[in-house]
Amino acid sequence: MALYLISFEKGAMDHIPEGDLPEVGKAGHAVCQEAKDAGVLVYSGGLMYDTDDERYAADPAVVETDGTVTDGPYPESKELIGGVFIVDVPTRGEALEWASKVAVACRCAQDVRKFMYDPDAV
Repeated sequence: MALYLISFEKGAMDHIPEGDLPEVGKAGHAVCQEAKDAGVLVYSGGLMYDTDDERYAADPAVVETDGTVTDGPYPESKELIGGVFIVDVPTRGEALEWASKVAVACRCAQDVRKFMYDPDAV
């Protein structure tokens, strides 16, 4: 088995009309449940940015090697992650199948990357 990160950029779902968001949320939750039932879901969730609601405020920050904290994303970042879906599956093909399900549910393209295996980290 191998861990795969399936993710999409912040703003990737901005094209979806507000009235369609409940349907998209329901479809996304259905894919999560399907992955849970299949025993492959490790974690799934969206990331919050720039919100006025303090319960959800989580603006990006960079913590340097000396401990200095700077608000905002890392300067070299080209994009911010909007959501993640991590699966533990035997093959890249299966990861791509799950990414396809997420893409259809969330109505946006997905990036698929395999985590490096580190036996000391698990």
